[in-house]
Amino acid sequence: MSDARARRVFVEMLREEWRLHSRLFRGSHFSLFPVFICLLIGGAAKLLVVTGTGPETVFAGLHALVFVFGLHTGSIGFVGQDALRNLLGDVTLLVFSARTLPLSQNTLLGLFVIKDSVYYAVLFLLPMSLGTVLAVRGVGGPFSVAETVLLLWTTLALLFVLGMGTTIAALGLAGRGVPGLALLAVPLVAVGAALASSIDVVSYTPYGLFLAQTPLRAGTTVVSIFAVFLLGAVTFDATAPRPARTVKPTFRRWWRRIGDPVATKSLLDIHRSAGGFGKVLFSAAVLFGVTAALVDFAGQITGVSPSTGISFGAILGLSGFTTYNWLTQSDDVDLYLSHPLSVRAVFAGKFRAFLLLGPLVGLAFYGPALAWRGGPVAEAFVGAVLLVGVACYIFGTTVYLTGLSPNEFLFDTPLFAVFGAAMVLPLVPVLTAGFAISPLSGPLLTALGGFGGILGVVGVGLYRRSLLKWSERYQQV
Repeated sequence: MSDARARRVFVEMLREEWRLHSRLFRGSHFSLFPVFICLLIGGAAKLLVVTGTGPETVFAGLHALVFVFGLHTGSIGFVGQDALRNLLGDVTLLVFSARTLPLSQNTLLGLFVIKDSVYYAVLFLLPMSLGTVLAVRGVGGPFSVAETVLLLWTTLALLFVLGMGTTIAALGLAGRGVPGLALLAVPLVAVGAALASSIDVVSYTPYGLFLAQTPLRAGTTVVSIFAVFLLGAVTFDATAPRPARTVKPTFRRWWRRIGDPVATKSLLDIHRSAGGFGKVLFSAAVLFGVTAALVDFAGQITGVSPSTGISFGAILGLSGFTTYNWLTQSDDVDLYLSHPLSVRAVFAGKFRAFLLLGPLVGLAFYGPALAWRGGPVAEAFVGAVLLVGVACYIFGTTVYLTGLSPNEFLFDTPLFAVFGAAMVLPLVPVLTAGFAISPLSGPLLTALGGFGGILGVVGVGLYRRSLLKWSERYQQV
């Protein structure tokens, strides 16, 4: 950062990130987003404490959530050069300008990671820290409220950076072929063996540093972050040209099977982009890991064994949002309007593509969850119904609120609040039943299955109602 050119690029990256979001969301909507995050996380933390959850459990869950957020941020940012450009537009061009700027690729990559770390630390992690500490401040402790906020903010930021670095290093190794994959397996096996041996691995992470500020824990945190980023710098190449390949003219063959040209194009866009359908599976895999952790977490809080079918089914249904994101990642409505296609036909194609991909992605992880955790057949069936119903519901809600631009509303505070409320209101009762009631009675299972069907019908209804809305709006552009 001592180089004036590097400082200039870093400042421009931050400035462009802010300009992009403030322009998209009319300034005031975007500036209120940290306030909304503070209130949302603080309210959730207060609810957990009031219902008997220990503060240490709340802080542990928050750290786990931020680590997953870091992993996911790294995957979105670096899953491939084409995906990065399609998702974020011109703001990403600096990352790929090593050939035209007098800065090395590693310098640009480092600046991009630092920019993301600073940006999200202020936009997300600081309000999350403040809201959580204020919600549990009555529990006492060795630090004042301000000191606890600062400590929590620091460890959350370190864990977020560790998550991003882990994804970058993993993608770098995966891009090195079989040797890289073999090397990637080494730390995974080591961590698994340590956990199986009851070694407290978490103590040597930023969360362990939050619990106890010892030189050993501080040192292991710094070393782990340095190690993953060093490995990522050595193995990851954001500017490497993609190898030439021959693509067979498969559009007509896919079209005959799918029956819709827009759906065919959408699926082929994912298939031929960097990562292919693997990136859709990766997004669902993150939800799968979160659900597994939540099931264990809920079991410790409630003292009952959560229902595998209901809990995994309801949460894996949320993969419908990320699936729709990938289906629209390279879309511009103007491209479609230049063809003899109506807006209704475009959305109908997206709906068909979603039905072919979205529920199947969730079910692909739901099956292994049942094989791993087990559970009654009736609960497994109801969970599958809930998964499909939630996926269709989140699709319809997302289309109704955002049209073909699901990524753009994430920082629009009012719109995001509406979306959050639309998700929380139907899902909280379902998750409460899945996590806290055991065993589930026959009438309750019947009600949950019927509710899953209702959610699916509501989702389809919202999608149909959105057709007129977006037809008028896009034709006015």
